[in-house]
This record gives sequence, structure tokens and C-alpha cells, in this order.
Amino acid sequence: MRPVWSGALSFGLINIPIRLYSASYERTLNLDMLHAKDLSPIRYAKICKAEEKEIPYEEIVKGYEYEKGEYVVITDEDFESASSVSTKMIEIDSFVKEEEVDTMLYDKPYFLEPGKGAAKAYSLLNEALKKSNRVGVGIYVFHTKQHIGLIKPQGKALILQQLRYLSELKDLTEIELPVSKSQPKELSMALKLIEQMEDHFDPKKYKDTHTEELMSIIAQKTKGKKPPKRKAAEPKITHVDDLMEKLKASLHKTPHRPRGIQEHRKTRVVHR
Repeated sequence: MRPVWSGALSFGLINIPIRLYSASYERTLNLDMLHAKDLSPIRYAKICKAEEKEIPYEEIVKGYEYEKGEYVVITDEDFESASSVSTKMIEIDSFVKEEEVDTMLYDKPYFLEPGKGAAKAYSLLNEALKKSNRVGVGIYVFHTKQHIGLIKPQGKALILQQLRYLSELKDLTEIELPVSKSQPKELSMALKLIEQMEDHFDPKKYKDTHTEELMSIIAQKTKGKKPPKRKAAEPKITHVDDLMEKLKASLHKTPHRPRGIQEHRKTRVVHR
């Protein structure tokens, strides 16, 4: 892996040199745009609107339109000068309980690797976070933008979980929400179904089967075969009158939760 950023992680007066690595893959299938007539690849060109010709990369600058048709050029130096936060520092300004952070704010995870001579300070912060059951809240500049993130331990490693700003979340009032209240019998049935389906979360059991099937179709096409056509089934909406019937049927159809979950639940009840 190649680091996407390097700098320092600081808390108090302690600075830990680190390298930042992306901890996730972009789950996309690389598909090229082709001309339907002859399947020749289509390339994207950056065309100057005034001259109607393609412009080479080295002649392209970034600009902000402050009035219609009027621009001011923004340079890399401007981006660096604009920030009151160091572009080479992830500065922890507080330590909080992780459960206090709304998961809606979670954006993207990164690995933090200690730089030369930073092993002891890096391990110290890792152990201190584990013992205190806290995560650090850090501020940093990355890709010309200022971010906030959580610094948290994972095994011997430190993870940076990049967060969204609260202002980046849309307001729930923008969607239409139900105002009706559930009937007691329906709620009781729904709770039984949840209890019956309770399990431990295991990310290993979830796979991107859609991409796997698409790759299978691609493999068949490369061999000149015609893959079978399948149409996605339209979901059948459960109407209000059918709700109890569907809940009962779900309870009969759904397998009971693992034995370990049952024992864990019983243990919690005994100790209350």
C-alpha cells in the first residue's frame, strides 16, 4: 500500500509522526464508455468553452466564480494559507466515548502507521485509549479540505475514522414520516420476531453477490455465450390488513437465534 498522506498525530504536547493509508476499497466495477457503433473507447476531454479546443492538464487551474463570468484563481498556496489548521498535523483536541458519536457522521476509515522513532508514543496512545475506553477527536486538512475524525485503537493499530460535519447531513424533515401508532399485538409480534432473529454481527458472512454475478455474466459473454436473462422480482407491499398475518407467518418461517444468543440473554436476565 502507498500512503495517501504523511504528517504527525498530536495530543497535548506529544507529536507522533504517522503515515495515512486508506483502509477501504472502492467497491466499483471498472466499466469503460464505448461507442455503440464500433465499441471504440470514449475518452473524456477538457474543452475550453471560449476556444472550443482541448486544454492540456498543465494549463488548467482552479478558480472560484465570484460573479457571473468573473473568476479568481485559487492556488495550492492559497489552500494552505487559508487553513488555521496545519496541513501536516492531525491534532486531537478532546477524548470522548465512541457511543456518543452518531454513526450517521461516519464517512471513511484510514490506517495510521507510526513513522520512524514513533513506535513508543504510538503504542502509548493505543494502550491509553483502550484503558480509558475513549476515542480521540482530531482536526486535520486532507485533499484541500478540513476534516474531523475519530482516532481509535484496533488491536495494535490506530485507526482514523473520518467523519462528516453535521452541516453535511440532510434534515429528516425533508422526508415524509408516518404518524400512525402501532397496535399492541402487532408490536408484541414484531418484538418476538426481532428476538427470534437476534444474532452476533459477523461482517464475513456478507458478500457483494451482485458484482460476482455480473462478473459471471461478463465471463460468459467473453466466451461468446448468451447469459440467461433474469428480471428482478418486484417487492410485494404488505398492506395494513395483512400485517398480523405476515408477522405470524414470519415467526413460523424464520429460524430461531443461535444458542449462544439465548444463553447470553438468559444470563443478562439473571443478573438484573
